[in-house]
Amino acid sequence: METTYAVFSLSQLSFFPPKPRCNKAYLSWPCKQRNSQSTSLHCQKMYVPGFGEASPEAKAAKNLHNFFTYIAVRIVAAQLESYNTEAYEELMEFMSRHSLNDGDKFCASLLRESSRHKSLALRILEVRSAYCKHDFEWDNLKNLALKTVDESNTRLMRDYVLETSPDN
Repeated sequence: METTYAVFSLSQLSFFPPKPRCNKAYLSWPCKQRNSQSTSLHCQKMYVPGFGEASPEAKAAKNLHNFFTYIAVRIVAAQLESYNTEAYEELMEFMSRHSLNDGDKFCASLLRESSRHKSLALRILEVRSAYCKHDFEWDNLKNLALKTVDESNTRLMRDYVLETSPDN
C-alpha cells in the first residue's frame, strides 16, 4: 500500500485562529479607526501579552543595545591586544570581575574604576555608537531573522509529519 503525504504551508493549517476584529473590549490592541465617521476598529498588528509597558521591539532593542556593548568590547580588546598589551590586560582583568550582560552597567563600572579605565570606557562607548550607526547591517538582520523563522517552522512541521505518519 502506498502512502502519499501532503505538504502544507503555515497559512493553510487550521490551528491558526482567524484574525480577530477589534472592538471596545480590546482597546489595548494596536488598532486604528478605518475612517473618521466609522466607530469600527481594525487591528493592524498582533497583540503580544506579557511585555508590560515595553513592546517586543523595545525588548529586542534593549538586547541589541547590550549586544552592541559586547561587540564594542571585543573590537576594542582586539585593537588593544596588538598595540597596547598593558591596557588589554587591564580590560581582560576587569571583564573577569564584571559581567557584560548589562552593557550600561559594565560601562558605568569601567568609567569609575580608574582614570586609565575611563579611557577604555570612553573608547568602548565610541565604538559601540559607531558600530550601531555605520557597521551593523540592519537589513541583513531582518532578512536572516525571517529566513531562520521560515526554515525552522518548515523543519519542525516536516519532522512532526514524519514522526506522526505511519511507516511505508
